Amino acid sequence: MKQSILQIVLDTPLDSSFDYRWQASDESEAMPQIGQLVQLSFGRREVVGMIVGISAESDVPAEKLKSVQAVRHQLPPLSKQWLALCRFAADYYQRPLGEVALPGLPKNLRALTTVALDRGLKKLQQAGVPHDATPIDVAQLNPAQQQAADAIAGATGFAPTLLYGVTGSGKTEVYLQAAAQILAHSENGEDNPSQILILVPEINLTPQLEGNIRARFPGVTVATLHSGLAEGERMRHWLAAHLGQARIILGTRLAVLASLPHLKLIVIDEEHDPSYKQQEGLRYSARDLAVWRAHQLGIPIVLGSATPSLETWHHTQSGRYKKLELRERAVRDAVLPQVRRIDMERDKPSEGLTSILVSALKQRLERGEQSLLFLNRRGYAPVIACDACGWVSNCTRCTSFMVLHKPEHRLRCHHCSLELRIPKSCPTCGNVDLQPLGRGTQRLEEGLRAMFPEARVLRIDADSTRRKGSAQAAFDSVHNGEVDILIGTQMVAKGHDFKNLTLVGILNPDTALFSHDYRASERLFAQLMQVAGRAGRAAQKEGGSASEVLIQTRYPQHPLYAAVIAHDYDRFATSLLEERAQACLPPYIYQALLRAEAKELETAIEFLQQAAHCIEHTGITMHDPIPMSMTRVANVDRAQLLIECPSRPGLQAFLTDWMAQLRQIKTRAKWSLEVDPVDI
Repeated sequence: MKQSILQIVLDTPLDSSFDYRWQASDESEAMPQIGQLVQLSFGRREVVGMIVGISAESDVPAEKLKSVQAVRHQLPPLSKQWLALCRFAADYYQRPLGEVALPGLPKNLRALTTVALDRGLKKLQQAGVPHDATPIDVAQLNPAQQQAADAIAGATGFAPTLLYGVTGSGKTEVYLQAAAQILAHSENGEDNPSQILILVPEINLTPQLEGNIRARFPGVTVATLHSGLAEGERMRHWLAAHLGQARIILGTRLAVLASLPHLKLIVIDEEHDPSYKQQEGLRYSARDLAVWRAHQLGIPIVLGSATPSLETWHHTQSGRYKKLELRERAVRDAVLPQVRRIDMERDKPSEGLTSILVSALKQRLERGEQSLLFLNRRGYAPVIACDACGWVSNCTRCTSFMVLHKPEHRLRCHHCSLELRIPKSCPTCGNVDLQPLGRGTQRLEEGLRAMFPEARVLRIDADSTRRKGSAQAAFDSVHNGEVDILIGTQMVAKGHDFKNLTLVGILNPDTALFSHDYRASERLFAQLMQVAGRAGRAAQKEGGSASEVLIQTRYPQHPLYAAVIAHDYDRFATSLLEERAQACLPPYIYQALLRAEAKELETAIEFLQQAAHCIEHTGITMHDPIPMSMTRVANVDRAQLLIECPSRPGLQAFLTDWMAQLRQIKTRAKWSLEVDPVDI
C-alpha cells in the first residue's frame, strides 16, 4: 500500500512544519501533492493544514506519527510559485509560513467540511468559461495614454513602471487598454490564458471599477476579492482565479496573495495609499509583495498614482523603475482646478465655513453644479467639554476623546468602540451647559442644511454607510445628479469621477502640518491633491463655473499649500526626499518596529528593555523603548522599540536571529514585530 511522510503547516504561531503519515486507503487513491489541503488531528482539535513537503522518512519516531484523516484531492494543489510567495512573505515579515499561507485562503476552504467547496466547484463547472476577450466601446486614448498603454502591454520580463498621471488623466483607461492587448495576445494562441491582477486600496472603489471592467470585457470572467464579500461568494471568486477561469481579478490588498496560475500583469492603482499596508496579524505591504511577485514571475507591474509614494519616486529617480507620464486630463477641454487658500485669520468662519467658501457654494447652487466639502473627521464634534470646571469627554479605556455623535445621541470612542449616552450634566461639577468643541461631518451637515435649506445635502462617511451597499447607493445618487452639496471624509477623496462637480472646499487640514509622524506631510499633500482632483473632471459647460478648490487654513504661507496650488508634486517630492536623506529616514534607511502591550505600561517597557539587550546588534541602531503616541487602547497599555539599519539584508539577518531570542523571553506582555512600519 502506498505511503509517505507529509510536512504540513498549520495556522499557528509555531514556526515549523509537522510530520504526518499518509497511507492510501486503496491502490486507486492518488498520491498527495505539495500545495494540497489536508484534514488532520492536531492536539485535541481537528484542523485543516497544507502540505509543504513530502519525504519517505521522518525524524519523529514512527509510533508517534499521526496519520492525516483526508487529502482534499478535489481542489488542484496550489502552485510552487504561490508557495514561494508565501515563504518570502513569511521570511521577510518574520512570521510562520502557516500564518501566511492559510489565512490567505477563503474561510470556507479551511472549514472541516467540504460541502461549500464541492458546491463552489460545481457552480463554476456549470457556469463554464467565457472565451471571448474582445473589448467593446474602447475609449479613444490621447497620444500620451496610447503610448503608455502600448509600453505596458509590450513590456517583457520584470518591468516595474510608475504611471504618473495627474488626477483625471485617464490612468484607468490605460490599465484597461493594456489589459485588452495582453488578453488579445493570449486569445491569439501566443500564450496560456492570461490573468491580470488589478489592486485598489479601498473596498468602496471596487464596484465602480468592476462595472467599467465588466462593461468593457463582457466575454471575460471577472473575479473580485475583498473582505466585504460573503464567505461563499469570496470562495467562488477565489476558485475561479485558482482554476484559471477568471481572467481579470480585481481586489484590495488581500488579493495579492490569491492563487493566479497564469498571471501576466499586475496593476496597483493609487499605489501610494497607506491602505495597502495590513495593520494586524501579518503586517505586510501588498504593494511590496506585488512587486516581488512580478519579479518572481518575470512579468510587468504598473504602479499608478498622481502622488506616488516617496519610495516609488525614489526608485524612478535611481532608475530601478521606469516612469510614464500623463500630464494632461483625458477629457478634452477639462483642466486642472484652480486652487486658492483662504486665510481663516482674516475671513473668520461661521458654522465652519468662511464667507468666500459660502459665496462659492451659492454660485454653484444657482448654476445647478455640485460641490464637495471635505472634512476628514466624522461624528458631530471631536469632544464635549464643561466650561465651568474644564472636564472633557475622555475615553475611560483609551488615551483619546469620546467623539460626540449627535444623531445617535451617543459618545463614541473611535479606537475601542466604547459607547456611552451623552451626559445631561458635567460628571465632575454638575454643570448642565456642556458644549461641543470642534467640528465633524455631522455638525457640518447640520449647519449646511440650516444655511441652504433648498439644497440637497448628502454626507458620506463611515457612519452613514454602515449597511451593505449603502456606500454605492450614495455614490450613485451623486453621479445621477441627485445631490447638490456632498460632505465627505477620505472615502470620497479618490477614485470617483463626479462629472458635474466644480467646487471642492477643504476644511481643517492644518492639524497634519504639526504631526510627530514624519510621513504626515507626504500623506497630507497626497490627500489634498486627490480630493482636489474630484473637481473639473469634465469639460467646462458654456456659462458654467470654472473648477475651483478652496483650502481654509490658518497657515496660508506654508510651502505645502504652495505646492498644492502649483500642482507641483515633482518639486515637493524632491524636497521631501532631500529632507529624508539628511535625517536618515526611509527610503534611505530600513526600519522595524517591535511593539509590546500589557495591562500595565511598566510590563511592556520592561519586555522591550530585555529585547534591546538580548543580542549583539553591531550595525543596528536600537532606539530606547517609549510609550506609543496612543498609549492606552481598550484598557491595554502599549509601547514600542524602533530598530534601524542602512542595509535591508543586514536588517533581515539581524531580525531572524533576534526573533529566535525574543521567543525565549518569558513575559506577560503581548508583542509583535512590524517590518517597514508606516506609523511610528
